[in-house]
Amino acid sequence: MIDDPWKIHTIRSPHRTKSVAARIVGDCVEVRVPEGLAPERERELVDRLVKRLKSRIARTEMIGDDDLMRRAQHLNRLYFQGTLQITSVRFVTNQQSRYGSCTTNTGTIRLSDRLAGMPEWVRDYVLVHELAHLLQPNHSPDFWKLVGRFPLAERARGYLMACGMNPDVETSD
Repeated sequence: MIDDPWKIHTIRSPHRTKSVAARIVGDCVEVRVPEGLAPERERELVDRLVKRLKSRIARTEMIGDDDLMRRAQHLNRLYFQGTLQITSVRFVTNQQSRYGSCTTNTGTIRLSDRLAGMPEWVRDYVLVHELAHLLQPNHSPDFWKLVGRFPLAERARGYLMACGMNPDVETSD
């Protein structure tokens, strides 16, 4: 986690018209805002984004890698009869366009840190999705049958869609 006071770098972008975004880059919080934004509105948005980012990082730190591994092992027993070989499960900060990834040849699962602030059943869905990739490294009908073992799968997919991202997280080999 970045120590307080956080270094904040604001980038005024002519390509942005309404949206703002913040991310950690090295030891700095990079905030992108529309170029023509009024200074007081910019300050307000930057403060809000930095506060939200700090909160997300704090939640991620509350749910450790050991907790994620225990949860993945529990879901493995519950939905896959404990047959899957999971090497590691951890949160990462570099997944902006997906919620999770699975490296099938090593049994490594990575979850976006954005999931830390979501309900447990949503994180469980993403874990089940990634675990299913250990058996089916694709999005075939057989893969979706495996994911469908999780009773809240459709509800979790809807939740993730409402958050504005594709719930069909990717796999990498």
